[in-house]
Amino acid sequence: QVQLVESGGGLVQAGGSLRLSCTASGRMIFMYGMGWFRQVPGKEREFVAAISRGGGSMSYADSVKGRFTISRDNAKNSVFLQMNNLKPEDTAVFYCAAVWQSISQVRTSESDYDYWGQGTQVNVSS
Repeated sequence: QVQLVESGGGLVQAGGSLRLSCTASGRMIFMYGMGWFRQVPGKEREFVAAISRGGGSMSYADSVKGRFTISRDNAKNSVFLQMNNLKPEDTAVFYCAAVWQSISQVRTSESDYDYWGQGTQVNVSS
């Protein structure tokens, strides 16, 4: 079992930055692909960014390309999401997710992931 805890959310003005962290426990994540998703009340959870287990491949939703960067530090058992030039439409609960991988690849579908954190709220004011 992998337990995931997100942190780093908060309130920021449009144009500002936040860095989300996701720290795993229970297992070392070097064999896990990792992803970030977000959800707004009343809407389905949507893909934001993903990184392969080795960190060599990343994928981003079109809405965040050029503004968000996903990274990982397997030694610290952590994944990060650097969010720059935030917009009010980025307001959401952000979730970290993990999936064990026999081969290193990027996963972008919510159904691909087995483990989820509780989420961290990000609010961007205009």
